[in-house]
Amino acid sequence: MATCWQGLWAYRSYLIVLFLPIFLLPLPILVPTKEAYCAYAIIIMALFWCMEALPLAVTALFPIVLFPMMGIMDASEVCIEYLKDTNILFIGGLLVAIAVEHWNLHKRIALRVLLIIGVRPALLILGFMIVTAFLSMWISNTATTAMMVPIAHAVLEQLHSKDIEEGSDNPTFELQEPNPQKEETKLDNGQVLPTLPAPSEPQAHQNQEQIRFTQGMSLCVCYSASIGGIATLTGTTPNLVLQGQINSLFSDNGNVVNFASWFGFAFPAMIILLLLAWLWLQILFLGFNFRKNFGIGGEAREQEQAAFRVIQTEHKLLGPMTFAEKAVTFLFITLVLLWFTREPGFFLGWGNLAFPNKDGESMLSDGTVAIFISIIMFIVPSKIPGLTQDPENPRKLKAPPALLNWKTVNEKMPWNIVFLLGGGFALAKGSERSGLSEWLGDKLTPLQTVPAPAIAFILCLLVATFTECTSNVATTTLFLPILASMARAICLHPLYVMLPCTLAASLAFMLPVATPPNAIVFSFGGLKVSDMARTGFLLNVIGVLVITLAINSWGYPIFQLGTFPSWAHIDNTTAHCQSNFVPNFTTPQP
Repeated sequence: MATCWQGLWAYRSYLIVLFLPIFLLPLPILVPTKEAYCAYAIIIMALFWCMEALPLAVTALFPIVLFPMMGIMDASEVCIEYLKDTNILFIGGLLVAIAVEHWNLHKRIALRVLLIIGVRPALLILGFMIVTAFLSMWISNTATTAMMVPIAHAVLEQLHSKDIEEGSDNPTFELQEPNPQKEETKLDNGQVLPTLPAPSEPQAHQNQEQIRFTQGMSLCVCYSASIGGIATLTGTTPNLVLQGQINSLFSDNGNVVNFASWFGFAFPAMIILLLLAWLWLQILFLGFNFRKNFGIGGEAREQEQAAFRVIQTEHKLLGPMTFAEKAVTFLFITLVLLWFTREPGFFLGWGNLAFPNKDGESMLSDGTVAIFISIIMFIVPSKIPGLTQDPENPRKLKAPPALLNWKTVNEKMPWNIVFLLGGGFALAKGSERSGLSEWLGDKLTPLQTVPAPAIAFILCLLVATFTECTSNVATTTLFLPILASMARAICLHPLYVMLPCTLAASLAFMLPVATPPNAIVFSFGGLKVSDMARTGFLLNVIGVLVITLAINSWGYPIFQLGTFPSWAHIDNTTAHCQSNFVPNFTTPQP
């Protein structure tokens, strides 16, 4: 009997893919409407995403097959959704991030900031959180965590060592390079995580205080990677899912969600959440002895100096900035400035002045700017222009390689996320075309009697719980079209519920499988699931409270949340909203 159950478990993915669509067939058969057909497709995709029966990107391709067969959308219309402007922004942003990683600029930034902040326990945790959060604003959370975890453990090894030998090697600090012969760590969904070096010394000899500090350092890296990603539009994929859904469902929104408006809303929330997370980690893992936590009193000075020398030595090994690093830094800063000033909203940007359309809006998007800078990186050489000898053939002269090459891009670009984004946009458009969105909106009208802040808070808790066991991209893809329909039905600004729920999708702090940064830290050792769950539970609650504060305070003037926007109207179904709309802090009147 046990063998039978083991066999079924081993073939569970095949069984789910085969029998789940058959089990759900009564829905489209008994209710032969486009709304039911679309609901059938969405339910299948949602369950496949939750159970990870197929790779997430493969499940995202279902609308290309199902929607034309069900008569919901033409195949040509569905396919267009898979490479929208938001996907281009995602690709362009990642191309720049790949260049930053390729030339080790992120490591130089990390080590320099750590040298400035110092290695006293409380400040060390804060330093690692600031560096990790800043880097994850621009490059992937996974790459940031994979780089910072070995650095953290190398510093901890020196802080906890009894016999300090200046100049000794630190195997823990050696960052991994891609090697096909190394064993790779995989998540259940098939995503490959970077291979991390094992700690060079066993942890059995450490006392309880040192073990707690090590756990706190590990968790501070993965948590700050997730927190930092919410600050910029390109920082994590759910943010781009929101922008794409808004542009797909509300095509006349006037580019309400762009890089500048998102940063103005999310960056303060990220700073507050990061500081609160630092305080919580400090209390939980360092205790209430703040004099000792901040290194007042000269305790353990020798160990701290050794840990500082570890960082200093690694920074010196990088040498002076190369021409490639300077060029990438210049192009990166240029990209950020162009993003901020293209169409900021509170003054005319360069996009409005130089490339306006008939309505005075910028014809260029954030994706255009990202692709422009990326193309330049394929053109600019990585060394000061000049001819060098080919090491393999000294008689042959060759030009230096460019800052980016396609081989590097192809190895590091997560193409699966492009399809996952497209699948979400196709689902949203199919829901609108089939009438499912309108049907859901009608069913959710009783929520009009509930105060809007309570709705936003409850939905944030729901999404934050859901994202612990499901991909944050899949979570936002499933929830955002429903939230848009609900907002229309109860005369609520769509962004009032869509924005906080998008941020809440990044609050995956409780389980190792919740997000790749958690899995990387957990695979490095020294943590139990209970440690992460206990720490992450309160951090989830703190995150939801911070997001609720943000959407009910500075979010109002940035997105004009106090009015029902004209771009959210659908014919006559929402015509009553403009006259009946009242501020969100009160109960709307029907």
